[in-house]
Amino acid sequence: MTLAHTMTDYHLDKLRCLSIVMPVYNEAHTLREVLRRVQAVPLPIEIIMIDDCSTDGTRDLLKKIESESSTGIKIIYREKNQGKGAAIREGIKHATGDILIIQDADLEYDPSEYPRLLEPILSGDADVVYGSRFRGERRRVHLFWHTLGNKFLTLLSNICTNLNLSDMETCYKVFKTEIIKSIPLRSNRFGFEPEITAKVAKLRCTIYEVPISYRGRSYAEGKKINWKDGLSAIYTILKFWLIDDLYEETAGLRTLRILEGAGEYNTWLFNQCKPFLGRRILEVGSGIGNITKHLLDRDLVIATDVVEFYLDDLTKLFSHLPNVKIRKLDLLNEQGAKQAQKEFGPDTVLCMNVLEHIEKDKEALRNIGHLLPLGGRLVLLVPAHKQLYSKIDENLGHFRRYSKDEIKVGLEKAGFQIRSSRYLNMLGAIGWFINGKILMRKILPSRQLRLFDLLVKLLAIEKWMPVPFGLSLLTICSKVEKTT
Repeated sequence: MTLAHTMTDYHLDKLRCLSIVMPVYNEAHTLREVLRRVQAVPLPIEIIMIDDCSTDGTRDLLKKIESESSTGIKIIYREKNQGKGAAIREGIKHATGDILIIQDADLEYDPSEYPRLLEPILSGDADVVYGSRFRGERRRVHLFWHTLGNKFLTLLSNICTNLNLSDMETCYKVFKTEIIKSIPLRSNRFGFEPEITAKVAKLRCTIYEVPISYRGRSYAEGKKINWKDGLSAIYTILKFWLIDDLYEETAGLRTLRILEGAGEYNTWLFNQCKPFLGRRILEVGSGIGNITKHLLDRDLVIATDVVEFYLDDLTKLFSHLPNVKIRKLDLLNEQGAKQAQKEFGPDTVLCMNVLEHIEKDKEALRNIGHLLPLGGRLVLLVPAHKQLYSKIDENLGHFRRYSKDEIKVGLEKAGFQIRSSRYLNMLGAIGWFINGKILMRKILPSRQLRLFDLLVKLLAIEKWMPVPFGLSLLTICSKVEKTT
């Protein structure tokens, strides 16, 4: 099969630009050839080379390459050697492509295999791709103890991440750029490999492996990793297994990914809304589909969001189903709302934990009115109690929390009549208060969220008796007048 044919099969027409991040340290003998091979790949690329304070003439060679190159290559010179991980971290900052790949500056990996590495992402199946050296491709027979060390580290990483990778230590890792840019990276040396693996696992990214060829170097040929790096990798695997280190940059996606695994809570939350849902549902702010997956028995589901990353996830999960439509919908776009009503004619709008993310929430409520016919129903879930607002809310992008009176006034002005309104999740409100107001945390620990998922059955009491407060406020209302 020719490369051109392969590229057609692999949807490479969707690729706007591939960012190639290449850490460089003392690679004067191989750098020219690696660069030639990378540039020979017929893809739209940008090359970001980071010299980690080389001492063998590599820096002079890079300056020569820089003077010869017109476009497509950016070279960053570091004045202090900090390691591969630090160099990659610097390169990621400068990446502008929609997909990013790590490329070593030696000749162990073959850039002509980029298309097969990109395919799972471009076809919508993956967020991250690892190129495995142990999946059946030809490879140079190499050092036994080095291979055994790789397999041990992969096994330990798999135990801690619950993945089944065959090659965690591979150089060829490919990411949707928005994902890798959002993850804080700490490791300076070869700890980058287990660290990024732990973090994409905690974010519940969809990871694919594809086989690659491999021509490993000996230490005489310039291999730099050693037994000390192996010990450091063990420490890194255990460290990022035990602690959450995803911080502000990924708070929203992190929470969605954790809640993706909180099946009991998602089911409970959906069941609170289920009695009020019609047969043609437009879901506002579907995210990664944590609630959408419960709606698939309806006649029509329109899953919407404004974030392209989430729309890609929704397409990957649901576009094959004839009763599910995926659309971009901005609640501040009046014409977009009117068009969605005309195109789909939903009888119910489901809006769960979305309104608080919109600064002009009154305008958003009016546009929700445009999505519905007279008599159409809005099922609205928002965070409750202004006094609970904390750094956790701020970090999640919440502009506010709501009181019952505030929601009532906003809905009535938007042309809705409230049928019922009640608090949900008293247990969650207590946990939010402790974490946000007493402990002053910025994020909810993932282990707490998973423990809460095990305790969801305690919330059954809320079915039989109203609670005086809760983490959320569920309001059911009908459109009773024409929205202006």
